[in-house]
Amino acid sequence: MEVISIVLLLLLAVILSGILSRMLPLPLPRPLFQIGLGALIGLAADWRVTLDPEIFFLLFLPPLLFLDGWRIPREELFKDGKTIVELALGLVVATVVGMGFFIHWMIPAMPLAVAFALAAVVSPTDPIAVSAIAQRVPIPKRMMHILEGESLLNDASGLVCLRFAIAATLTGAFSLHQAAINFVWVALGGLAVGSGLTWLVSHAKNWVSRRYGEEGGAQILISLLLPFGSYLVAEHLHCSGILAAVAAGLTMGFVEGSGELAASTRIRRNTVWDVIQFTANGVIFVLLGEQLPAILAGAAETVRLTGHHEPWWLGVYVLAINLGLAALRFLWVWLSFRLSFFRQGEGQSTPNWRIVAAMSFAGVRGAITLAGVLTLPLVLSDGSPFPGRDLAIFLAMGVIIVSLLVASLGLPVVLRGLRMPPEHDQQSAEDAARVKAAEAAIARIEEVQHELAEGRADADLYVSAAARIMDGYRERIESRVGTREENAEMRRGEAIERRLRIAALKAERSQIFRMVRKRELGSELARKLIRELDLAEARHAAQLG
Repeated sequence: MEVISIVLLLLLAVILSGILSRMLPLPLPRPLFQIGLGALIGLAADWRVTLDPEIFFLLFLPPLLFLDGWRIPREELFKDGKTIVELALGLVVATVVGMGFFIHWMIPAMPLAVAFALAAVVSPTDPIAVSAIAQRVPIPKRMMHILEGESLLNDASGLVCLRFAIAATLTGAFSLHQAAINFVWVALGGLAVGSGLTWLVSHAKNWVSRRYGEEGGAQILISLLLPFGSYLVAEHLHCSGILAAVAAGLTMGFVEGSGELAASTRIRRNTVWDVIQFTANGVIFVLLGEQLPAILAGAAETVRLTGHHEPWWLGVYVLAINLGLAALRFLWVWLSFRLSFFRQGEGQSTPNWRIVAAMSFAGVRGAITLAGVLTLPLVLSDGSPFPGRDLAIFLAMGVIIVSLLVASLGLPVVLRGLRMPPEHDQQSAEDAARVKAAEAAIARIEEVQHELAEGRADADLYVSAAARIMDGYRERIESRVGTREENAEMRRGEAIERRLRIAALKAERSQIFRMVRKRELGSELARKLIRELDLAEARHAAQLG
């Protein structure tokens, strides 16, 4: 019963954090409110959440990484692929090595392998926290795509480095040659398991659906099980379960291109995954806050591990690590943009310092850092306590909180009026796609019309119905094939029309609910009508952007 109560309380805290972040006029992202609520729970409640590292890792990381890989814009990932790889792999390795030695030099009591482990968990960035900040100050799309791609890959690379650091701590030995060979097996094996399992499962379920029909609930459940299955199979084969989850998500994006899934199932599945993403990220930050009081209570003991007696030294270490991470990221981003990103633009070779600063501020640490540091083993192979575990957890938590605060205050200032190097014209591609889709629809309507009306006495009804539908598609084509100015004016007209349609749909829905309250309409029929109106409104709202 106590476990259930804790879970329900954590979920309630996640809900309240969203309400508070919208109610209070503070320019702070939702994760900070979640940390604060978690700290209140830790102070007020008698119970404590004891986190098993392996269970924590399995429950939270596979679905989050799978979803990141699934939803990331693949074209944008490949377009700025060189820059993303330089940030996601090169910067992670530089961070692990540079910050590992720096932390060990600053805190000699922390073993070098543990310092490398701490550096590995603070190297990945968190796009969810940046997205929460971007809700208040919009981040340029191209910058957001680079941040998403970086976080997708550096999650995996940072956690693989963490795995080697923990192994070195447990065994007391580290061989670069053996680690390189093991890394190849861990990385390639994880990618192969995630991609292969997702491909096989997707084609198998599509075959079953074609022969025996589709069951929406089963389709959604399969998508939920895929990241966990990929992770567990890879770990069983001593590969990287993290990379397997990422690869499963990327492969899911490709295999879903067949479009065999029913539209209603797709809508329901997206809703389920949105809830899982919101809940998992929120619970992680609430748990971070819940753990803070206990860790702060042991601060006096923790600080003695560093050779000092005053607790404020812990704050000094947190600030020093944040400054080191910021300086290293700023330098690496500047070099990366100078070498690759800006040479793809308009011939610029020197990146704008505001763009570099924005990318540096956006390097927020979050859920992955917390999940990683909490997976540090409790004991060594001989049963003795893992050296410096509480200190590493405290420093990682400090890095998360400080980076969130700095990004919340610094990003809005740096991003104000900032323009990224130009992207390719997406509007022309969208117009061409809409025209081709409309032409295909008109051709198919004509075919179906003839098939249905052949030999029927009421053939005129089919002809008139088809004409009405095709007129709408022809209007769409005409609105996309004019001059740029004509197209822009037509799109403004379409936006006005969609707003009017949304207003009308809301009025319809209000009237239906009014009729239900007056018992003029049955609930079953009302649900059907409301669902139709909801889907129509969602479609128009999505088109408005």
